[in-house]
Order: sequence, then C-alpha cells, then structure tokens
Amino acid sequence: MSTLNASLSNEQAQRDLAEASAPAAAPEKPAESVIEYGKTVGTPFSDDPKFTLRDVEVFYGDTQAIKGISLDIAKNEVIAFIGPSGCGKSTFLRCLNRMNDSIDICRVKGQLQLDGKDLYDPKNDVVELRARVGMVFQKPNPFPKSIYDNVAYGPRIHGLANRKSELDDIVENSLRKAGLWDEVKDRLDAPATGMSGGQQQRLCIARTIAVSPEVVLMDEPCSALDPIATARVEELIAELSQSYTIIIVTHSMQQAARVSHRTAYFHLGHLVEVNETNKVFTAPEHELTESYITGRFG
Repeated sequence: MSTLNASLSNEQAQRDLAEASAPAAAPEKPAESVIEYGKTVGTPFSDDPKFTLRDVEVFYGDTQAIKGISLDIAKNEVIAFIGPSGCGKSTFLRCLNRMNDSIDICRVKGQLQLDGKDLYDPKNDVVELRARVGMVFQKPNPFPKSIYDNVAYGPRIHGLANRKSELDDIVENSLRKAGLWDEVKDRLDAPATGMSGGQQQRLCIARTIAVSPEVVLMDEPCSALDPIATARVEELIAELSQSYTIIIVTHSMQQAARVSHRTAYFHLGHLVEVNETNKVFTAPEHELTESYITGRFG
C-alpha cells in the first residue's frame, strides 16, 4: 500500500511539476485595456465647443500619426494633452492652427472646425487664423528686437493700432496680462534676448496675446524653465483662461493637474480618454490611462 501511495505521490508531483513548468495561459485582456479605433472613453464632447473635431487623421507620408480622433474643446477651458513621447499630442495640437501645413509630407483628414467653420477651407487666410489661434512653443523664441518691438510686432502687421499711443496701450496691456510689466517697464528698449528664460517665455505669451487671439496653444511651454518660472507661467495660464481657450501639451502630470479643467490622454496616435482633470488623476476610466499616470510605462 505504501508503494502504491508513493507511486501516486510521485505521479502527482510529476504532474504538478509539469503544470508549473508549462507557460501560463495569457489572461484575457480586460475590455478597458483595448484601444478601439476612433473611440474615446470619458467626456470628449462639449455643449459649447470652440473647436469641433471629428474623425481627425494625420499622416506623415505613409505613416499615420493621428488615428480617428474626435474631440470638442470648449470655450474658455484649459485642456491638457498628456501621453508618452511620440503619441501624437503635439501633432494634433499643430492641426489647430495649421502649423502642419509647413511640413510637405503631412496630410490632415477629417472635420476640423473653429466656431463651426472649416479650419482647412482653402479660402481661409492662414495668417488670420494664426492670429486667432496663437501658439507658444517649447523653447522661448523672442525676436532679435527690443522688448517693446517684440510685443508690438503682431499689432503692427495686423493693423491693430493707428497711432503710437494705441500701440503703447496694447504693449502695456499685453505685458501686464503676461505678468511682466513691472519687471520691464523701465527697459522696454532693451534687447529681449537679454531677458531670463522665464521672462522670455512670458514675453512670447505677451506677444501672442497682443493680437487678441481667441485661443492660445502651448506646446510644453515650461519644459525649459526652472520651478519658479514654471510657477509664474502656470499662474498666468489660470488668469488667461478667463479670456481665452487654452490648450497645453505637457509631459508633467503635476502641471496638467494644477492648470487644466479637462485632461486628454493620447496613446500611439489614439485619443484614449478625456475627462475632468480630477477624475483622470484619481479614477481614470481606461486601464492605459491608469498605467501611464501611475508610472507603469511612458
């Protein structure tokens, strides 16, 4: 009997060893971890949209960078685009003032509307569009001119001021909105390139708002700034949101949490989730969003 028990025990051990050695069956992938083309979870649409974007696709040659994105961006909201490098968030941002037009191999498909009008209508004046939808870039890019002339440049070329006094008012008001007036009012003729990095970025924001845009696009505006300069720009974003729609691309999830009303998560060219910022960072609906914000990838 003991021999039989030993034999059975040995057979069981061999079976257990075989099962342990066999590759584990892949668990069924949760539905919420699957990206469905053109589908976004959360609240991608708005009752009062500034931008209405439907089935947007962007190609660089044969490579598709944006995959069937549909999104509304509301008037006077701050929305943050987050996601891993190369996920398409900056490409999508540049569609909104047709900056991608300068790339020969870039093609944009889908319906993109600003206040209900087609952004890509061939009859549109792109210069006028970029006055309405201004852009602040990752690296401060002041013109090699004086502080005054940097801010006055746009109003001059767009004919927004007929007299020097009117131009002076625009420059002062723009610098005040950018939180720079008290720092530079006594040296407006000084070269803008002599300012600190944080001041240069706020000057670029002042230059953008000097032409009275309706929308301000910001492509990682604080990535080259120190924490103190970053805090000043973030305070400025909160103030500007009372008058402008602001769309910000950022790699800093803390920054997105601090400044935005809604957050949009991009992954491999897809818009995976859009929700109120607090919900995205505390109770995301999509598993990929949760994986990214908890640092499991990206």
